[in-house]
Amino acid sequence: MDIATVIGFVVGTVLILGSIVYGGGELAGFRDDASIILVGGGTICTMLIAFPLKELLKVFSVTKKAFLNKQKDIVAIIDQLVSLSESARRDGLLALEGRIEEIEEPFLVLGIRMAVDGMSPEIVDAIMRTEMDAVEGRHGQGKSFFELLAKYAPAFGMIGTLVGLVIMLGNMNPDTIGSGMAVALLTTLYGAIAANFVFLPIADKLAYYSGRELLAMEIMVRGVIAIQGGENPRVIKQKLMTFIPPKARPVEDEQA
Repeated sequence: MDIATVIGFVVGTVLILGSIVYGGGELAGFRDDASIILVGGGTICTMLIAFPLKELLKVFSVTKKAFLNKQKDIVAIIDQLVSLSESARRDGLLALEGRIEEIEEPFLVLGIRMAVDGMSPEIVDAIMRTEMDAVEGRHGQGKSFFELLAKYAPAFGMIGTLVGLVIMLGNMNPDTIGSGMAVALLTTLYGAIAANFVFLPIADKLAYYSGRELLAMEIMVRGVIAIQGGENPRVIKQKLMTFIPPKARPVEDEQA
């Protein structure tokens, strides 16, 4: 579980509610069911228009990744590639077939299998990068769900405000104009909070995870190609470690 995401939502919610109470407001005064229905329902209906239902239902699994995604251990991947290169250099590429079971990354298994099968480095590189492009495309679609939600929610908030103003002006009463204006503005508040506190942060978190996964895949591609080329394991490690910021590299590598 990504504890940072959970902490962000919990603490952010407490701060928003706490600021209302500390400012002298009442939480009950910030609830309006009609505004919630307009912003929430309108946003969902717009997404139904923008996406096929089959694709839209994937948003639940995409949302789960923002909370439960496990980050790739880049250093562990590099160490495994170096270990595989040592086996290949010592016993030949065919020896790697016996080590496929210990590899957890399906993408790396794909590359090693192709190398063992004797495919040329050019074909291996092309197939693995095509797979990377497909993964990037799927991640981009998941991110676009939340970016569109962040675009539509404030728009429906503004629509709700205009509807509320029309209703208020149609029943003008000096004694209730203040409360009527407050209710009319609540839809804008709901839309702004939904976009900037929920949808855009989730989209950015998904983009971060996507970048980390693509980085790991790039390291695997270069590692497999280097293994095929019979490069020295120490050289392979030095090449792949350049993808990691100097401060994040293991101490022994920095000393070397």
